[in-house]
Amino acid sequence: MFLHIGSEKMISFREIIAIINLRNGGELNQGFLKTAHEEGFVVRLTNEPVSCVITEKTVYLSPISSATLQKRAQEWLRDVNTCEE
Repeated sequence: MFLHIGSEKMISFREIIAIINLRNGGELNQGFLKTAHEEGFVVRLTNEPVSCVITEKTVYLSPISSATLQKRAQEWLRDVNTCEE
């Protein structure tokens, strides 16, 4: 299954390592993003990102809030669990 993370970009749930709220960033997140950008791993999906989706090979800066992305993931997990029963 795939998660729509903005700007017509979808990624497999299996690829997702973390989803981070950039509004509550903090120094640790800023340092991580700076390093990821310097290493060429960052894909900016918008000029005003509010969340960050981390995969093994890429860090996506998304216009969709981390709460919305989490809700979409939880709905998918609920659907998968219902199908397995």
